[in-house]
Amino acid sequence: MAGFEISRRKLLAGSAFLLASTALPSIGWAQAKKGGRLVVAADSEPRNLNPAIVASNGVFFVSSKVIEPLAEASFDGEGGLDARLATSWEGSEDGLSVTFKLREGVTWHDGKPFTSADVAFSALNIWKPLQNLGRVVFKDLDSVETPDEHTAIFKFAKPTPFQLIRNALPALTAVVPKHIYEGTNIAENPANNAPVGTGPFKFAEHKAGEYYRLERNDTYWGEGQPQLDEIIYRVLPDRAAAAGALEAEEIQLAAFSAVPLADLERISKVPGIKVIPEGYEALTYQLVVEINHRRKELADPKVRQAIAHAIDRDFVVKTIFLGYAKPATGPVPQNDKQFYTADVPAYAFDVAKANALLDEAGYSRGEGGKRFSLKLLPAPYFNETKQFGDYLRQALAEIGIDAELVNNDSAAHQKAVYTEHAFDLAIAPPVFRGDPAISTTILVQSGIPDGVPFSNQGGYKNAELDALITKAAETLDPAARIELYKEFQKKVVADLPLINVAEWGFITVARDNVKNVSNNPRWAVSNWADTYVET
Repeated sequence: MAGFEISRRKLLAGSAFLLASTALPSIGWAQAKKGGRLVVAADSEPRNLNPAIVASNGVFFVSSKVIEPLAEASFDGEGGLDARLATSWEGSEDGLSVTFKLREGVTWHDGKPFTSADVAFSALNIWKPLQNLGRVVFKDLDSVETPDEHTAIFKFAKPTPFQLIRNALPALTAVVPKHIYEGTNIAENPANNAPVGTGPFKFAEHKAGEYYRLERNDTYWGEGQPQLDEIIYRVLPDRAAAAGALEAEEIQLAAFSAVPLADLERISKVPGIKVIPEGYEALTYQLVVEINHRRKELADPKVRQAIAHAIDRDFVVKTIFLGYAKPATGPVPQNDKQFYTADVPAYAFDVAKANALLDEAGYSRGEGGKRFSLKLLPAPYFNETKQFGDYLRQALAEIGIDAELVNNDSAAHQKAVYTEHAFDLAIAPPVFRGDPAISTTILVQSGIPDGVPFSNQGGYKNAELDALITKAAETLDPAARIELYKEFQKKVVADLPLINVAEWGFITVARDNVKNVSNNPRWAVSNWADTYVET
């Protein structure tokens, strides 16, 4: 893994300078047994902190402590869920309605009561028309009835699987206050960056380039919660600084692999520090090769198969991810207990077979052994996606494909791939969110409008696969729906509209006095109501 050429002394000195240069209130570590201040590394500053609009992990990391969903993922809860703003949820047999019973006695951070009107407003005015993922899940939501202040009945114009709605609750149902957003330009509302919620922590302040500060909500509905007094997110965009800041006890926790994988073995041996791989089971990232099917060569299945055979997945897992990943078998990750099937075609690493397939396709080697050239655009979001770009270029060279690496920043990459289609191959890290209908089928379904990130912008069209996706989206019986998505996996892997290479979760590194860490499958983006610092 590529790292930073920096000495430990310089790293620690730089980290200390960062702390000294931020106008944080002074840190007093002497606290009661439970409570205290938790200082956390943050490597980015989202432009919008409203998770009802932007359902992404970067937003959730901060705002999930402030704004709550109807339910949260759980290791032990019924159906893999724990109640939050909803205490129960029930779907009708015809798939046309879902009834939510809402928690009573909840207030917004400004003191106003939380009611079913807030849920109805959020669903109809934000999740359905504005949210990046809600536009798919709630596309057929027609109305929300509110017979009383603590009941919300979602009415759908077409049968909608309750299984899908249930699976979407943690990530897609952040509820915002109607009284703050109604009658305003929702996308421009100031509350998007100074959120008001019902969660265990109130948004206190943001100093750009330095920190976010959340403070305890003394009127939180959870008995005895929150247990922390304050959360500080230190902005540390240089990930190499996180390990040093942990060792110097300037921060106490770094989530989302903020400590580079290459540092984990060393830092795991430092007294007082623990490395925690759990807590990301519902946030599986997938390393995917996106393919532009408008390119004649790539429209040929034999060429796509050849590329798949040219990739050594075991090498990628061991060398790029240092073992903190698994080779992928298809578009659903192996840790998904509902939908995953291993019964799909396999493309073993076989350079000879890859070369034979390209010869059969009519792309013989020319001068210098080259068959044809491609533009390869690695996503800039993670070191691993960029490193895989370097690896894939070399792997393609072994089979006579000359790949030109094009490295862009995030905005330019998204524009090139998802709007302008100015790529041949691209490397993406989409997230599997517990149901194929949420951010997975969109990777291969045709007819997706230009400009939608992490969607099929490669021009792939397969009427049979589209029909299967549509049928699964309308199938109400959970067992039948699962079987349809198993067939979906088989067809995707057989035809290779894209190539799934690896799947991975993240790593949390924390001081060992931080308690109740990683105790649910979305821990880093959950509310941390029971987390505390023991002193």
